Amino acid sequence: MGDHYQTIVDLDADGAEAEPLARRVVQWLVAEGVVLSERTDCVLGLPLGHPPGPRWERAVADADADDEPWDGLAVHTGRTVFHGWPGGMEAATCPRCSVTTRLVDDEWATIDEAWAPFGDAISTWSATGAAQVRCPACARRVPLRDWAWTDDYFAFAHLGFEFWNWPELTPEFRGRVSELLDGHRTAFVQGKI
Repeated sequence: MGDHYQTIVDLDADGAEAEPLARRVVQWLVAEGVVLSERTDCVLGLPLGHPPGPRWERAVADADADDEPWDGLAVHTGRTVFHGWPGGMEAATCPRCSVTTRLVDDEWATIDEAWAPFGDAISTWSATGAAQVRCPACARRVPLRDWAWTDDYFAFAHLGFEFWNWPELTPEFRGRVSELLDGHRTAFVQGKI
């Protein structure tokens, strides 16, 4: 069965903006009744999260009582590599030339020579908050955070709202969260463990 997560990631917030934006979104979620203000042991990966509120259904596509969320919202502030699971990092697209670099072969095995520059950049970004990857097509150095990943597999950011074991979040709800983030670009990272 496993646990699944859906994360709305703010791609534009820097480290200084993350906390105030997180507070704004959580205050709105509490006011809407989507989550509760008190924090409990209801998420994976962080000690405390916000449990579902009495009007959690405002955030989801299917509000069937049999599919009620059983875990909560984890709010990540600080440099984080958000990633999907299972599956893999199929490909990355350069924002400069729009060429897509495949990172796995037809059997879903990692193409080491294609993946290596990205893997190194992810390690560097995790440690320093800045990294670039030279595009194999146009040869330009592109910030890691600017690459587009198949199915939003990766997002490198300072702010993310991770909903654990909730029904599918609606595009409208995700759009409203983006508006509260001053219209920042967002990614929607999903996974199951």
